Amino acid sequence: MSSEPVSGLSAAHPLPAEEFSMRTTDAVIRPTLSAEGVWGRRVLVTGAGGSIGSELVKQTSRLAPKRLCLVDSSEFNLYQISYALEQERPRKNWEAHICDIRDEVAMRHLFLREAPEIVFHAAALRHVPLLEEHNVIEAVLTNVLGTKMVMDLSASIGADLVAISTDKAVNPSSQMGLTKRVAEIYIHDRALRHPDTRVSLVRFGNVVG
Repeated sequence: MSSEPVSGLSAAHPLPAEEFSMRTTDAVIRPTLSAEGVWGRRVLVTGAGGSIGSELVKQTSRLAPKRLCLVDSSEFNLYQISYALEQERPRKNWEAHICDIRDEVAMRHLFLREAPEIVFHAAALRHVPLLEEHNVIEAVLTNVLGTKMVMDLSASIGADLVAISTDKAVNPSSQMGLTKRVAEIYIHDRALRHPDTRVSLVRFGNVVG
């Protein structure tokens, strides 16, 4: 895992393989996911019901954000993380939204309504064999265009963005890795053109659990 903000952006570069083996409970973006960074701020998490997103939600909720917005396109995944959060944090300063990051109208409405100050972007399609077979277009729509949407909306309201990527974006050998690499390139370019927007790019790999 790597997160090294420079000029408003974490540089995406090849990293040693040993940095990539972790369990989902270790999926903490330490430079940003801290009490100082989250306390009293409005936070939005995309892919909130996924393996990494759900852990981000749980850990963020313990850092006393002013408001926490959970976003996922899967009703079942969103229900699961909502139920878990309800058991741990009955005081409801959070909301769960069924929303596809590819839906521009819905996402724009959500960002305007919630006005997040920090966005954790964990939504993605990551299953390499499934995406290689018949779902390349879906991977492009979610991993590239969906990420573009989240990046653009974050920049438009001045929200900090932490984008979750994958080690498979390094010299990609799969369609999934390629889509994540294209998304990284877009984030780099957008962040460099908008230095006032704080952006971190964090790669995970071999996540289990």
